[in-house]
Amino acid sequence: MNVLQRIGLLALVGIAWLCADLASAQQDVKKNTKFPQTVLIIRHAEKTGEKGDIHLSKKGVERADVLHKLFEMSKERAKPFPTPDFIFAAANDKSSQRPLETVTPLAKSLKLTIHEKFDSKLPKAEEKTGMHKLRDEIFGESKYFGKTILVSWRHKSICELAKTLKATNAPTKWEDEVFDRVFQISYDDQGTATFANLPQRLLPGDSEK
Repeated sequence: MNVLQRIGLLALVGIAWLCADLASAQQDVKKNTKFPQTVLIIRHAEKTGEKGDIHLSKKGVERADVLHKLFEMSKERAKPFPTPDFIFAAANDKSSQRPLETVTPLAKSLKLTIHEKFDSKLPKAEEKTGMHKLRDEIFGESKYFGKTILVSWRHKSICELAKTLKATNAPTKWEDEVFDRVFQISYDDQGTATFANLPQRLLPGDSEK
C-alpha cells in the first residue's frame, strides 16, 4: 500500500468515525427525558398444559434460552429489538412461575436484575393491581426515562397491561395458544405512545409476520 492509499484509507476511517459520532449524538438528542423510550411486552414462554404444572415446557425452556436473539443483529434479523435496560416479570403465584423463568436466562446474560414484585391480576372496578403499580413506577421514576424495559407477563391480562401503558390500539385479547409475539410500545417526550404487535421469530413454527 503506497502513501496515497494509506492517506485515503485513514480519511475513510475518519469519516466513518465522524458519522458514527453524529449518529450517536442524534440518538442522544432523541432520547426521551420524561418517559421510557420503549416498553417491550412478551408473554411467558410455552407451558406443558398439565394441571398443576407451574413451569415452562421443554419448548418453553428452548424459547427462554434463545430470547437473547431478539436483541442481536443477524442474517435473519436485520433490525433487532432494542436491548433491555430493565427487566420485569409478573410475580410468581400458585399457578405459574413461567414469566420469571422466561426471562431468567436473558437477565443472566445481560447481568440485569429481574423486578418481580408486581402481580398480573386483572383489575376489578377501580382496584389498583400490579399492572397499575408497574405503570406508576416506570412512568414516575427518572431512572427509566429514555430506557428500554422488557416485561414478561401472563396472557389473560397482557392486553390490559399494554393499554395501561398507553397503547390505546393494542388488541383486546391474546389467544391462549400464542407465545411468539412482542408488543412494542414507543414513547415520545410528551408520553404519546406508538404501538406495534411484532413476531419473535425465534423457534421453528413461529409466525413470520
